[in-house]
Amino acid sequence: MNIVVVYSGGMDSTVLLYHLAAQGHQIRALSVNYGQRHRKELSAAREICVRLGINHQEVDLSSITPLLSGSALTNAAIDLPAGHYEDQSMRITVVPNRNMILLSLATAWAINERCDAVAYGAHSGDHAIYPDCRETFVTPLAEAIRHCDWHQVSLLRPFIGMTKGDICQLGASLAVPFEKTWSCYGGGMRHCGGCGTCTERREAFEHAGVADPTEYEKDYQPHGNFP
Repeated sequence: MNIVVVYSGGMDSTVLLYHLAAQGHQIRALSVNYGQRHRKELSAAREICVRLGINHQEVDLSSITPLLSGSALTNAAIDLPAGHYEDQSMRITVVPNRNMILLSLATAWAINERCDAVAYGAHSGDHAIYPDCRETFVTPLAEAIRHCDWHQVSLLRPFIGMTKGDICQLGASLAVPFEKTWSCYGGGMRHCGGCGTCTERREAFEHAGVADPTEYEKDYQPHGNFP
């Protein structure tokens, strides 16, 4: 299959690239600058796509940032919550309708290039916080994508039933260069170690039993007691 992958440069979408490439699919990667404070993820995406020899397109949508300014990811004036992803505290990290925006662009590119599918790396741990990672969103969107043009495109989400630890294990088996990936929402030069996505990243490596090559700003003591 020819597939356009929505690609952030993070752990999950990087494992998705490697996974689909290992299955023999032809991959294109789409990254989007929507004004996120953690734009370093785009540099990670570029480097990894060069490493894989993948056709990588980066779209600048930073002009829409004022329309998305209610999120801590697009507004530096809003404090970024630390610690585990919890329903109330982490809602402030939701970028309004982000996945529909990104998947719409990926679909347009897929149609233009006569690709078979678009894919993104949503996993089971995303469901509690992010509505646009839930099946109630994805199922009707997949149907809309299939009918939006004469050329039909499928929506793939192969990790939807997996935990981030599962994805980490898969990535390790595929020799994914995790040290090149970027997760942190803090906007610094190194992973902050304290935000929700850094916490989730650390716990994924611990769950998977995979050595974490990430450099963090803050000292971290694993609590060893995961739900």
